[in-house]
Amino acid sequence: MKWTLPNTLTVIRLFAAPGVAVMFLYFHRPLADWFALTLFITAAITDWFDGYIARAWAQESKFGAMLDPIADKAMVVIALVIITGYSGMNPWLILPVTAILFREVFVSGLREFLGAKAGLLKVTKLAKWKTTAQMVAIAILFLGTGLEHLEGIARQGLTPDQYADLVSQGLADPIRSCGKKGDCSSYATMVGLGLIWVAAILTLVTGWDYFRKSLPYLREDK
Repeated sequence: MKWTLPNTLTVIRLFAAPGVAVMFLYFHRPLADWFALTLFITAAITDWFDGYIARAWAQESKFGAMLDPIADKAMVVIALVIITGYSGMNPWLILPVTAILFREVFVSGLREFLGAKAGLLKVTKLAKWKTTAQMVAIAILFLGTGLEHLEGIARQGLTPDQYADLVSQGLADPIRSCGKKGDCSSYATMVGLGLIWVAAILTLVTGWDYFRKSLPYLREDK
């Protein structure tokens, strides 16, 4: 392979995927959450830049075309596993995450089965929107887990209302409270959950599209 800039960015993104998990092994929370969030966002940005640069500089390659979706899937899968664990196995999160993981495994297996014909399952515009929705949702959910940990430390057993009262009296950090209607982490989590459900729906739709396209090659020969 040629070590072009787009390929280098893709390789960096691939190694950044497990790096998100490593943050929680070597740093205490919420520092681990912020490092994981920063690393994930940085890697997600490279996903746009490497494709743009490859097209603009005519540096598209077979290696990049192969590795780019692998790096994206590694980022999404590893991040979702971590978030699900630190979110207390929230059932509203488990269902869309299960749908996303199922689709990614299914489509990867489908591509492997098709072999040389896997080119039929080219990445569509809707699939790109799906990936974008996944990454935005994951970033917001990481923000929610970090804020939740911060708020838990700050409140030390206080309810959001009690903590908001202390904020209004100047006795608590306002950065860790979003008023009496709820804490900051709950807002981030709700937005993140909404987006991950959108991502899950797009994920299933694109998965069905790939399956439909592969049907002619899955029929038994008579």
